[in-house]
Amino acid sequence: MSNPTAVEHAVLKTSYGEMTIAFWPDVAPKTVENFKKLAREGFYNGTAFHRIIKGFMIQGGCPNTKAGESGMPGTGGPGYKIKAEFNTKSHVRGVISMARSAHPDSAGSQFFICHGDAKFLDRQYTAFGELVKGDDVLERIATVPTQHGGGGEKSTPIDRVELVSVTIVPAA
Repeated sequence: MSNPTAVEHAVLKTSYGEMTIAFWPDVAPKTVENFKKLAREGFYNGTAFHRIIKGFMIQGGCPNTKAGESGMPGTGGPGYKIKAEFNTKSHVRGVISMARSAHPDSAGSQFFICHGDAKFLDRQYTAFGELVKGDDVLERIATVPTQHGGGGEKSTPIDRVELVSVTIVPAA
C-alpha cells in the first residue's frame, strides 16, 4: 500500500521523449487525485496530443485520440466532470492545467502544458502542477508542424504525437 502523503510525480512517456510533472496538491487536491487516478487506470495510455499551438500550449488527454476511436478529438472525457479548483498559480511555461469547455466545472481528463506565458488563463483554469524534467521534450512537441483541424484553428499536428503512457512514481 502506498503512502498517500508521499510526494509523487507523473512521468509522461511520449513518442518525442519523457516529461516529468510535479503536482500541486496544496492548491488543486481533487484535480491532482483525478489525474493520478486516470493515469493509474491507464486512461491516458495511447492517447495523443491533439492540439498544439507553439508559444501557447500542447493539449492532450482526450480518449477519442486513441487508435480506432471514432469520436472527434478534443471532445472526449472520462464520462464525468470535476469541479474547478482555480488558484493563484500562474500559467507560465511548463505548468500543467486542466482543459475545459466554457463551463468552469467541465474538466474531465483533458489537460494542457503551457509552452509559453499564458497568464491570461490565471484563475480561470485549474493549474495543478509543473514540469520538473523534459523541457526539451515540451519544446520538440510544441514545434511539431500543424495544420487546420475541424475547428478552423491551425493546431492539429501533421504527425501523431503519442502519449504512450502516464506513470505515477515516487518523487526522486
